[in-house]
Amino acid sequence: MDKHELGRFLRLHRERLAPAAVGLPADGPRRTPGLRREEVAHLAHISTQYYTRLEQARGPHPSRHVLAAIGRALRLNDAERAHMYTLGGQPVEPPGPSTDVPDRILDLIERMPDTAAVVLDAKYDVLAWNPLAAALLEDFSAQPRRERNMIRRYFLHPDSPRRHYGITDDGDFGRFAAGHLRATAARYPHDPATQELVRELMRRSPEFAALWPSSEVSDERHLTKTIDHPQLGPLTLMCDILTVPERDQQVVLFTAAPDTPAHEALRLLSVIGLQQLT
Repeated sequence: MDKHELGRFLRLHRERLAPAAVGLPADGPRRTPGLRREEVAHLAHISTQYYTRLEQARGPHPSRHVLAAIGRALRLNDAERAHMYTLGGQPVEPPGPSTDVPDRILDLIERMPDTAAVVLDAKYDVLAWNPLAAALLEDFSAQPRRERNMIRRYFLHPDSPRRHYGITDDGDFGRFAAGHLRATAARYPHDPATQELVRELMRRSPEFAALWPSSEVSDERHLTKTIDHPQLGPLTLMCDILTVPERDQQVVLFTAAPDTPAHEALRLLSVIGLQQLT
């Protein structure tokens, strides 16, 4: 770790970033250009004292999670973020699937009120979602982080009809999920979380254990799914999967054809959110 170069790098990018670029008011004349240290700390959800010590080359060895949060706060691009990780003593390539969702993807799913969108990492942890996805599938924020894994839920959920959020698939997702997780484990052989997920599923799910030897890996990106919503009943939706190659992540989008009952149902869900229908 190069504390002095990291501090200089953070200070340079803080001073280059205008308050308006991150939605902050200019708040009158400033002694130095760019953001204040406390503003960067607030955006990164860390203490001002901790961030100040990093800039002054007096801080501890920052974790990858902290550096990722600072990178988002400073609006760093991929090359700048990689350089910051190097200065901070963190490997540029993580040993496991990236959980750092690009800002452009977060902004994208928030600007899609009639589309249910979730962002998944390579082992199918749910990293981000918009309000419509929570209303259509489940309130992910109410689940412990460990439970926000679609593959784990599918094979271990106690309520079989709800294990895949009521999606009718005749076992298609199970076959896909086993092959996908096998490929992910091969890409990240040293990631403890991925390997533990595989071990848990092998131990607790005979269905997964039977599917694991298969090397079937699907690459379908446009599907039609029927979701049996608890309040609205069956909804036929289009499911499109977009990739975020530099993060090895996927964005799953659920939409409905215009002027269909499913489209009206999504519009209703976008208004009522997680409220119970009467």
